[in-house]
Amino acid sequence: MSDRTALRIVLASALLVVACGGDRSEPARVRAGSVEIAASVAPRDSRVGANELFVELRDAQGQPITDAHVEVEVHMPAMGAMAGMGGPASVEPAGDGRYRAKYQIDMGGTWQVAIRAHRPSGEMAEAEGSLTVGTPGLRLEATSGAAGTAEPEKTTAEEPHPGEFRFDPSRLRQVGIRSEPATRTEIATGVRAVGRVTWDETALHDVTMRVGGFAGDVAADSLGAPVTRGQVLFQLYSPDLYAAQREYLEALRSNAAAAKSSAPDRARSLVGAAERRLRLWGIEPGDVAAIARQGAPLEYLPIRAPIAGYVVEKEIVAGSAVEMGQRVYRIAPLDRVWIEAELYESELSEVKAGMPARVELPYLPGRRFDATVAYVYPSLQADRRTARVRLTLANPDQILRPDMYATVSIERPMGTRLTVPDTAVLRAGERSFVFLDLGEGRLRPQRVEVGATSEGRVEIVSGLDEGQLVVASGTFLVSGESRLRAALESW
Repeated sequence: MSDRTALRIVLASALLVVACGGDRSEPARVRAGSVEIAASVAPRDSRVGANELFVELRDAQGQPITDAHVEVEVHMPAMGAMAGMGGPASVEPAGDGRYRAKYQIDMGGTWQVAIRAHRPSGEMAEAEGSLTVGTPGLRLEATSGAAGTAEPEKTTAEEPHPGEFRFDPSRLRQVGIRSEPATRTEIATGVRAVGRVTWDETALHDVTMRVGGFAGDVAADSLGAPVTRGQVLFQLYSPDLYAAQREYLEALRSNAAAAKSSAPDRARSLVGAAERRLRLWGIEPGDVAAIARQGAPLEYLPIRAPIAGYVVEKEIVAGSAVEMGQRVYRIAPLDRVWIEAELYESELSEVKAGMPARVELPYLPGRRFDATVAYVYPSLQADRRTARVRLTLANPDQILRPDMYATVSIERPMGTRLTVPDTAVLRAGERSFVFLDLGEGRLRPQRVEVGATSEGRVEIVSGLDEGQLVVASGTFLVSGESRLRAALESW
């Protein structure tokens, strides 16, 4: 900057002081990109009640910026049970790149200041800082643009941050205030839902009649009865089966007689056809062989279970007439089950097929089961506005049974992120902050931007670096003490 430009800035600042009254602080200056922001307060020592803040904007050549839209906010964030105070100030242009903001301070302490200047070109310059009631001037730091740190004309590098305060280190230990560094950890987001155990529908098997007849003794005689593969379910008398047995035995005798003739294979096809008919009508190979050994047709033939499992449907009793095509049993295995959970519409974007899940049952506290999201149903439950999600889960010891309730947790890994304990973060409206531990009992509030929460830790998107110490326990106690000290110092 040339000497002539610097002289113009000094003269302009002097004229602004004269125009707006002499009881003003020295301006704090920062450079946000190509914009220089100079700000001062009136009265010089901020007070409870009406106050003013004067802003002057100049470009890289020292020329006043007259086309900017300036916003000023002076506020005290909420802490603990105390609500936030302050807000946007009333800003009026004063000409020649100068702007005047009026605001109200409701109590003593340190108040946060934010200045934003928007230009029609799209360029934006921002600065943030603080002022303390009863203390001259304000501090300012650029938060946008290429570079810049606050350099108030009346401050030194050794001056502590206005929000910084100090505890006796021994007292910190006595009241249990503990600090931890911000670290990078594996985190995951997810949803929790209530689910219900049900049968694996893909493993269900129906026993359907392929021939009509009458039921004799029924072995699987009740719902829920366990059956093994090949176990006799019931005995069946069928005139058609009886006639087929006689044909099979006759074919066997013809085949035996042909074996002694000059054409030993002439009846073999008849045996194969008769045996195939019995098989197609549901008679197992072992039972067909028993007919051949006995040499006489059986009045009742056994109908056996095709798989192992439990009887979940039964449509037969002793003496029942059965027809071809009639389903007499439905058998369901339990070595694998489904769990159907209901999610809200807002949670659907978090869940995809193939994601891992964890299942817990109220009657088995402390035990967890690993599952997989197999399917997300394409429609919603109209009355509840929820969507169903299906999980598959191995059940080798068969302790999971249909219609049991379960708690389902579906997690989506997010990788390694910078995190702090969730007890370290305080929230004030839409803002979040932590207390930095600067050593030797020195603490300072630090605004942060938070992200996902996972297993007691909060992701820090911005505002902290890895390894910085933050207060992890006793945060509300520290917050309350800092507000009390600020109020006492202003009295």
